[in-house]
Amino acid sequence: MAAKKILVVFGATGVQGGSVVKAVLGDAKMRENWTVRGVTRDVSKPSAKKLESMGAETVAADLNNASTLKGAMKDAYAVFAVTNYWESRSAEVEMTQGKAMADAAKDAGVQHFVWSSLLNVSEREYDLRLFWTLLTFLESKGVLAHVAHFDSKAHIEEYIRKSGLPASYFLPGFYMSNLPGGMFRKVPPNNDWTLALPVPSSTPIPLLDTADDTGKFVKAILNNREKTLGKRIYGATDYYTIDELVKEFKETYPEAGKTAKSAELPHEVFKSNIMKTGAPEESAEELLQNMRLLNEFGYYFGASLDESHAILSDKLTTWKEFMAKAPAFAELK
Repeated sequence: MAAKKILVVFGATGVQGGSVVKAVLGDAKMRENWTVRGVTRDVSKPSAKKLESMGAETVAADLNNASTLKGAMKDAYAVFAVTNYWESRSAEVEMTQGKAMADAAKDAGVQHFVWSSLLNVSEREYDLRLFWTLLTFLESKGVLAHVAHFDSKAHIEEYIRKSGLPASYFLPGFYMSNLPGGMFRKVPPNNDWTLALPVPSSTPIPLLDTADDTGKFVKAILNNREKTLGKRIYGATDYYTIDELVKEFKETYPEAGKTAKSAELPHEVFKSNIMKTGAPEESAEELLQNMRLLNEFGYYFGASLDESHAILSDKLTTWKEFMAKAPAFAELK
């Protein structure tokens, strides 16, 4: 019997990495062919022990210490690599981490590197705006120049492509978990359920149940290596407009939804709300531009999800299904 392939999962105790571990070890056929090595900074913590109880090996490594990555990838066939920009709020830190993982993977002879990426907003935005400038004679360079957590991941993707490392690129959509109780919550004085965002209600948003569905996409990428090498896989169930999200909320919770509505927030109000959580103004501006991206250019710049869905073997979670399990909506009727 052939030896099982080793899949190394970074961020294994986090949302994306944890979803990958769960999807692979929860699939009997995948378990026949793969072993999972979960990477975390502290293998003694309860979340790491939970991975072990699922059948994963755990290994300690620190993305800020490149020397620890070599052992984590020893004999690995595939790697799922993810970073957390918001931990440092630094594009430079994130790019250093991502490049270190790619370098270690190449040195280890990894055959399939799956990078959790995003699109380059500032460069793409400039290209699109330049096109319209030629038509309208309006200079618009730099309108969305501060979505650093997108751009930094895109720069890492570019680095990986130039390195020659065999890789696929998973681009997670807008987290469904951002909505219930967060962006979609009761708003005084009437406590109406309100989805308040700084964009028009006709704005399409590609939604992903990150905790349950990231692994479905990554599993499909691993099972379709030849089809997905060099390709971007867009990780979202569907594009939903804000109006559609509220409409489905009303259908799911007729009583609570009687007065449910959407609201387009002024940009400064949105930023102020973010800063009230303790975030610095720079981060508030970044999140505002992230939201503006949805309306002005599109989260995936208008790309279809069809090709990404074509490789899947598992059903994705819909907005209605996600609402049904969301703790913030648990008591609603």
